[in-house]
Amino acid sequence: MVTGIEQQHATSRVVLISLAAAMGGFLFGFDTAVINGAVDAVRGSFALDATRIGFAVSIALLGSALGAWYAGPLADRWGRVRTMQIAATVLAVSAVGSGLVVGVWDLMLWRLVGGIGVGVASVIAPAYIAEVSPAHVRGRLGSLQQLAIVLGIFMALLSDAWLAGIAGGAAKPLWLGLEAWRWMFLVATVPALVYGALVFGMPESPRHLVAKGRLDEARGVLRQVLGLNSQALIDQKVDDIAHSLRSEYQPRLRDLRGPRGLLPVVWVGILLSVFQQAVGINVIFYYSSTLWHSVGFSEADAFTITVVTSVVNVLVTLLAIALVDKVGRKPLLAIGSAGMTVTLALMALCFSKATGTGAALSLPEPWNMVALVAANAYVIFFGLSWGPMVWVLLGEMFPNRIRAIALAVAASAQWLANFAITSSFPALAEIGLTFAYGLYATFALLSLGFVLYAVRETKGVELEDMPG
Repeated sequence: MVTGIEQQHATSRVVLISLAAAMGGFLFGFDTAVINGAVDAVRGSFALDATRIGFAVSIALLGSALGAWYAGPLADRWGRVRTMQIAATVLAVSAVGSGLVVGVWDLMLWRLVGGIGVGVASVIAPAYIAEVSPAHVRGRLGSLQQLAIVLGIFMALLSDAWLAGIAGGAAKPLWLGLEAWRWMFLVATVPALVYGALVFGMPESPRHLVAKGRLDEARGVLRQVLGLNSQALIDQKVDDIAHSLRSEYQPRLRDLRGPRGLLPVVWVGILLSVFQQAVGINVIFYYSSTLWHSVGFSEADAFTITVVTSVVNVLVTLLAIALVDKVGRKPLLAIGSAGMTVTLALMALCFSKATGTGAALSLPEPWNMVALVAANAYVIFFGLSWGPMVWVLLGEMFPNRIRAIALAVAASAQWLANFAITSSFPALAEIGLTFAYGLYATFALLSLGFVLYAVRETKGVELEDMPG
């Protein structure tokens, strides 16, 4: 007998709506990385010390934690599509506000608002993609979120470099008398508006429709996204979803309780999120221009190196998408953890050869080039593994009855960890880059043990069959 699972296939419709949903990831990457090219100019414009510039850069991440926390309840009440529309609106408004600030405090305010939109998008996109995707390609479609994130990072860094280049520097005036760093923020309105327009053409998640009793609409969406022609198989799929959602009518935090405070699967999701950030990846994408400038590269070369690194990230993410449903999530995570441990340790060794401190820091040859190669190798290992795999797992690893609220908790933990790592880096850098990268290498090593011991493979498992 041919089962419904065997008859499912990835229709062009599900690929297109997954791409549209992943646009939220593009905004996530763009909005969080755009600060990279503006860091030095903002610091100079508002005379900020290391602590305050670290907070100004990372405060958006507190907003992201807040947005991620409330995204689940919003999605359960209003639907995935409406929640994505809200995120697009918030991001567009924050981009305009950030570009027109008059002081550091309102910059922090608008960065916080933008972070809320990013946090909402970070939760809803992977959940939505997982809920509309056939099981056998769910990993590849889920990886579109990470591909969109790295493309967003790439476009943010490319636009930063272009704007700084034509202005003659990030702090120099550009159009309408506004400095180039202000335009770096303002251009974020374009992808936000594109995202908002794309969302209007997306169908609601069939699992949300079933949860709300809109069964005919759910059948229509399932027919579109799974390519099932048999009414009996569609009805069976609706019944399977309904059975798995018996207790999801109003998920609450108490549903996550387990023998050790939380259910084991929730702890795994939280630790996946924390380790993804604790290895220091966003130090590369938030501070890399400043970092390479500080160790002897010109401002223009530092921008170029940062853009090249983001291109590497995009290419390796494409490789991860090709491998995720063949190799599996857990093996790729283990390979990434091992590779990051080695490359981060090598970066720590390189910076132990540096001379001077602070703005006078210098990395002599050949250690500056070794550090550059090690940094890009680190990005390769991250992009192959912890970048896309964490979002794939968070979108699919939780049982249906707790998916939205558990994903919100895990994503909030990710943003809080991101904030802790990002805000502490300027202070850690003043202590010493060897210490900073040594710390990240230690976390990478710990993440390897965590993957081998605690992470369960989810390749090919139907969402309705995910154990709790």
